[in-house]
Amino acid sequence: MAILLFRTLLVYVLIIGAMRLMGKKQLGELQPSELVSTILISNLASISIESPELPLIGSVVPVFIIVATEILLSALCVRSRRAAKLVSGSPRVIIRNGVIDQATLFDLRFTVDDLLEALRGKDVFELSDVAFAIVETNGSVSVLKKFPRDTPCNEDLHIEPPTAKQPSLPLLVDGELNPVNMRLYSVDADWIDAQCRNAGLARKDVLLFLCNDAKETSIVKKESR
Repeated sequence: MAILLFRTLLVYVLIIGAMRLMGKKQLGELQPSELVSTILISNLASISIESPELPLIGSVVPVFIIVATEILLSALCVRSRRAAKLVSGSPRVIIRNGVIDQATLFDLRFTVDDLLEALRGKDVFELSDVAFAIVETNGSVSVLKKFPRDTPCNEDLHIEPPTAKQPSLPLLVDGELNPVNMRLYSVDADWIDAQCRNAGLARKDVLLFLCNDAKETSIVKKESR
């Protein structure tokens, strides 16, 4: 039992390291090669956990071979558009001026229901509102609305920008200081403690302490349990 626990924890740590090496894209929508790598890694990890009689190295080495291959393939795709197109394909326009390109729909093996669901995910409920819809290489759908239906921006409404200031950032979370944000706003622990005392709280009683560059603060107290 102890050996199984050790192997499971070790594989868990190794897979986290492997995914970190492969980059943040692995945590979002995946390209085909990234999806294949993720599936293979998960299968190899499950084998090493479920079969304690097999040597651990037999799963660890293939995992990092896959990771190395994915990193090299990603580097190749960055340098070569032809390689990127071969590995991931290219974006396809599926709607033009409110009209579905049925040939592209068929090539991509998209159903009309798939397309309408993707449009609803972009807050588009009328096909006639769409100027262009593009199926990206990761399978997501990007939508450009027609001009009368598009959301206006501040420039269109001639709204003047407010006085520039940075958004409020957390300096204290669940009683723990955030030194990065403290340096950004040039404050120290004594200043934070003083603000907490003014609110009648100790540092350990604070769930969230927010501050902006104008030194405006907001403090959320922990709820008693």
